[in-house]
Amino acid sequence: MWSCNRRAALLGLAALAGCGFAPAYGPGSPARGLLDRVEIDAPADKNAFDLVERLEERLGRAQAPVWRLSYAIDVQSVNRTVTPTNAITRYTLNGTADFTLRDLATDRVVTSGTVRTFTSYSASGTPVATLASEADANLRLMRLLADQIVTRLIATSGEWGGQ
Repeated sequence: MWSCNRRAALLGLAALAGCGFAPAYGPGSPARGLLDRVEIDAPADKNAFDLVERLEERLGRAQAPVWRLSYAIDVQSVNRTVTPTNAITRYTLNGTADFTLRDLATDRVVTSGTVRTFTSYSASGTPVATLASEADANLRLMRLLADQIVTRLIATSGEWGGQ
């Protein structure tokens, strides 16, 4: 049974190779030009710090910057669960990040967009536990937004010459 699964996996990989699948950062790919070449705006608050940290994990720190990434973060907290005694036991954080990538040499906008996602956290424990849950939810939200930004940059790099 295992060899049958292995054959299916090999056939799947062959099909991907046949349709032009290639690694995002493979040799000659436009997205490779993003690595260590994107200067990211300095963070001004904790959420921005977490977003920039994740962006730098994914793109590297700019050694010889060619691009400048600007962003604007908006986080809205929404009450999701209210008990009969009007106690809120769950919150959802809706996050939006607008981003713009510019060519440093010309200051031309090469790509921009908006990404959105959400996370939730429980507020049913002690005040300390609720604060820890909220901090963790904010961190997760920023990492998700950063991952979406990087995915958009990779996906569009062929259109604006990411090399």
